[in-house]
Parts: sequence; C-alpha cells; structure tokens
Amino acid sequence: MSQPPVSPTPETPVKVSFYEKRKKIQAKGVRGYFDNWRIALVLFTQILFYGGLWLEWNGRQAILLHMVERKFYIFGMVFWPQDVIYLAALLIVSAYALFLVTAIAGRLFCGYACPQTVYTQIFMWIENWVEGDRNARLKLDKAPMDARKLRLRITKHGLWLLFSLITGFTLVGYFTPVKELTESFMTWNLGPWETFWIFFYGGFTYLMAGFMREQVCKHMCPYARFQSVMFDPDTLIITYDPERGETRGARKKGVDAKAAGLGDCVDCGQCVVVCPTGIDIRNGLQYECIGCAACIDVCDQVMDKVGLPRGLVRYSTENAMAKHMTRKDIFSHIIRPRILLYTAILALITGLSAWFLVHRIPLKVDIIRDRSSLAREADDGRIENVFTLQIMNTEEQAHRYKVTVDGLPEIEIDGANEVEVPAATLQSFMTVVRTAPEAGKKGANQIHFEIVAQEDKDIRVREKASFMLP
Repeated sequence: MSQPPVSPTPETPVKVSFYEKRKKIQAKGVRGYFDNWRIALVLFTQILFYGGLWLEWNGRQAILLHMVERKFYIFGMVFWPQDVIYLAALLIVSAYALFLVTAIAGRLFCGYACPQTVYTQIFMWIENWVEGDRNARLKLDKAPMDARKLRLRITKHGLWLLFSLITGFTLVGYFTPVKELTESFMTWNLGPWETFWIFFYGGFTYLMAGFMREQVCKHMCPYARFQSVMFDPDTLIITYDPERGETRGARKKGVDAKAAGLGDCVDCGQCVVVCPTGIDIRNGLQYECIGCAACIDVCDQVMDKVGLPRGLVRYSTENAMAKHMTRKDIFSHIIRPRILLYTAILALITGLSAWFLVHRIPLKVDIIRDRSSLAREADDGRIENVFTLQIMNTEEQAHRYKVTVDGLPEIEIDGANEVEVPAATLQSFMTVVRTAPEAGKKGANQIHFEIVAQEDKDIRVREKASFMLP
C-alpha cells in the first residue's frame, strides 16, 4: 500500500541582524611617501594649535576669543559681536574650499588634516610605542589579564588621558587668557566653566580618538554621506586597478604568473591590514575610505619586493581607469566646469571678504534716544532731545572722537562734543541736542550724527537718528 505524500517541512527561519557588531581594528603601521605627508600634516596642525596659544601681539595673547569681554583678538584685529558677518564669511569660504578640494582630490582633508584623523593617528603612535606593533597588540588583546598587560594598559590609557586633558586645556586657553588659565590651574582655582570645558573636550578627545576611531568616520561624520554629491568621474580617488591585478593569487618564484592566469595582485591582504577603517580597497570606492593612502604605500612596497611595477593601488580617477589615461591626461581633466565654478565662487567670496576686512572702519556707533522724555523745552525756548551714543573703538589704540550733528536748521550739540575712548573699548557718551521749535515738522525728524577720530580723519561714522518736536 502506498504511503501518502509527505508535506514539505518549512525551512528553519533565519535570524537576520540589521546591526553589525563592531570588530576592533588594529591597523598596521606603514612608512612611505604618503605616510610622510601625513606625519608632516599632523605635526604642522599641532604646532599651529598648541603653539598659536602662546604667541603674543601688542602685549596680549595674539589669538584670543575672549568670551567674557565678548571680543575676538586675531593678531592686530579686534572683532566684536557686531562683526558676525566676518564669521559667516569665514565659514562660507571654508565650506567652498572643502568642496573644491573634494571635487579635485576626494577626501584629502579627511586623510591628512581632519582633527579626528589627526588625533587618532597620535593615539595610534602612543599605542604602538607602549604596546608594540600590530602583531604584539593582537597577542596582547588575546592574552589573559596579568601584571604586564595591566601595566601596559594603564600606561597607554594614562598617556591618552594626559594628552587629551592637555588638548582640552589648550582649547580653553583660546577662550580664556592662557596666562590667567595657567595661574588658576597652578593654584587649583579654575572656574567652573573652564573646568567643565577642559574635561568635556578632553573626554571627547579620549573617547573619539582612543575608542571610537573609524566609527566616527563611518557613522557620525556627515561628510562621508554627502561626499558622493561632490565626486564625479574625474575626481582623484584611491583606486585599485582590477585589469592589472586580477586574478589575484600567490605565486612561487620562477613561475610565470601570466601563463598561470594570475594578475599582479599577490593577495597578501596588506592593503586591508593597514587600513584604519578596515576596508578592502580592491572592492572599489567605499564611503568608509578616508583617503589616507596607507594602502598605496604598503602595496608599492609589496610590488617592489615581488619585482612588479608600482601603482597597482594608486591615486586615479574613474575615467582614467576606464579609458587608460596617462598622468598628463588625468591632470588635464582637473579643469572642468564644476572646478571652475567652485574656484570662481571661492575667489569671489574670499576677495570680497578680504576687501571689506581691509577697508573695515575701526569704529562702531549705536545711538539710543532717551525715551523717558521724548522732547523738552530748554530755558532759551529751544527744544532738546537727549541721546546716548555707544561708541566702540575696535582699534588697539586710544582715540579722541568729535561728535557733530546735522539734519535740521540751527541744530547743535549743547555741551561737550568730544569723548576719549581707550583702545578696544566700548564707551557711552550722553549728549543733549537742541534746535528751534520751528526747525522741523511735529513728531519725528531725521537727523545725522557724525563721529570722527581726531587723530585720523578717515575713521568716521555717520549714523541717523530721530529728533522729536512737540
């Protein structure tokens, strides 16, 4: 008797996770042409950051963003909150400069000058110095906790924390005069805000550069996400040449690789080992690539060892790879509409900003009319209004200003019309303005104050105000 057909067993459900568990990356150090550039940029940026704090100008800190006084000192210039337009211009110029560099050479900024990359590199140098090279660090990670491992871990993290706190102290020193900050630190008298920001910035440096590292570039930095908008087929990127490299595989000495169907890639995996974000550049351009070029340096070294030409991994473009362009052809494609547009906009904004900065008048005036008494009659029958002039001297030298008024017949200032304003100071000057009752219409009449520096007649400001007639 035949058995009834057996119903098919449903497949065992497969659990799929949408979250990838992080694998700790222990990048191998590599020396080479691009690594030398990276070291130079790390040293250059840190000399600027740590050294710029101690430069002096006219007896004060050369670069000081003084939050208490609400003044920004940049060498010989003093900026006030009213100069926020220059900050906006600086941000716009920086953005377009980044767009231009990205359109030409990809994530060059990320690989060589980004603070996250720079501090991660410094932390990796400390780690390599304390715990040894990549193989030694991998062994240490797997080893059980003993006295040696504990000593190395404490030393590494202690140096990381010390460096992070020095970094936090340096940053705060740009917002609070560093000499005052140092004296407060030496006497254990730091203010609450200075203490908070030193530990806040230092803590984030320790966290980002010591632990999160590539996770910041891959998941937190927005630049990795929108960089593709600025890329085009003629953008220089780090590329692997599959026509030359495939088929990958190891080869023995004396074996003709071409006859064996092998390409130049020996499949050593060194390009993956040295990558700080853990990607395989042979899989093509990936958003995780920060353009540090460590894979180029190590691949060139491998090619030298096996007697093959360098450049299996190199800076190139999509068009160059597809059309087999020469280096000369690649550079000839740099000048293209997008680059010209970015360059023109950047040059225009930079030029205008520089022109306005050079021709900036180091004098600002705010005029406030006394609202408690709109107008009053003086003893001589004339009508007077009281005004308060907020005179802001943005130069680092004192000026004596003369104040005049016009706009109505016989209008004049009653009393003193000159005021001395110290360097980089805001000073209030109260003045009484008088004119005849029939000098204008009833209600508000427009007048103008002119404030002129007596030492330099080119320093002058003309501001309008309203004179009330009953």
